[in-house]
Amino acid sequence: MARFAIPRGSFPLICRRLRAAGRIYALRKKKQIVTIGLHFVKGGRRMKRIAMLLALLVTLAALSVGVSAGAIATPVYIDGVEAPVGAVLDKSVDTTYVPIRAFSYVMRPGASVTWEYGQAVVRCWDLVITAREGSCYIEANGRVLYTRAPIISLNGSIMVSVRALAKAFDATVDWDDATASVSIKTGGGAILPAERFYDADALRWLARIINAEAEAEPFLGKVAVGNVVLNRVKSPEFPNSIWGVIFDRKWGVQFEPTVNGRIYMEPTAESVRAAKMCLEGTNVAGSSLYFLNPAKSSNFWIMQNRAYVTAIGGHLFYA
Repeated sequence: MARFAIPRGSFPLICRRLRAAGRIYALRKKKQIVTIGLHFVKGGRRMKRIAMLLALLVTLAALSVGVSAGAIATPVYIDGVEAPVGAVLDKSVDTTYVPIRAFSYVMRPGASVTWEYGQAVVRCWDLVITAREGSCYIEANGRVLYTRAPIISLNGSIMVSVRALAKAFDATVDWDDATASVSIKTGGGAILPAERFYDADALRWLARIINAEAEAEPFLGKVAVGNVVLNRVKSPEFPNSIWGVIFDRKWGVQFEPTVNGRIYMEPTAESVRAAKMCLEGTNVAGSSLYFLNPAKSSNFWIMQNRAYVTAIGGHLFYA
């Protein structure tokens, strides 16, 4: 028999899971803590389920302490069933966070979650996810998914945007305003791998122009440059392919790296990630069709004739 202390507010939904895996031996309530004694029954599958549930207990217990004033506990329903994943809504960044370990165990009970080289790593037979504190993206099967709000650490747990993490598991997320809860609909269990999702030629040239124009820019500045290229592809004013936009000469040279040769340099890993995130549909530059660095430019036609959109890093972006 083993005993575990959990937050009293999490007790009802935890018990529902525990009854399916082992027999509740004893209960003791004291203030906001419930102590549960469990009698374990030997057996491979059952013991694995119990181990998973105990990991969830530990995570939930940790998350119940020290949550910031801007965050509130948020119910999560997976295929209509409430799941004890310890989600919190941080209104300051308008994001619902979930602990990567607890969420992964619920989405894929056979998953392993480890800490390697300063990042959390989730592994299933058909899926690998990595998440690093401070980053604005996770990587899943070689794809780069924007989290919007940065990945954070809360009481020892890596917390990730539920939308990005659910997408990695090929699931969709809806927010219910009426109940202030998250509803998740599961899919195939794993996102398509990068080699089956990205067009290799599009990725190559987009990463190259991002690297050539924005190698020294912050990550989102790189993404913004990629957004400009893709916005031009969609615009009737420009060629309809990434390569065509980059090497466009209709109104003169559009990108200096096509003249000085930097376009042919091997892009950095960060530039490739930025290109992937653009191809996922992430847009941080709005409808921008132009950008420039005023500290390095000698021609200010863009600033005088186009509508200002935003500034990221050293670049100004215009539509």
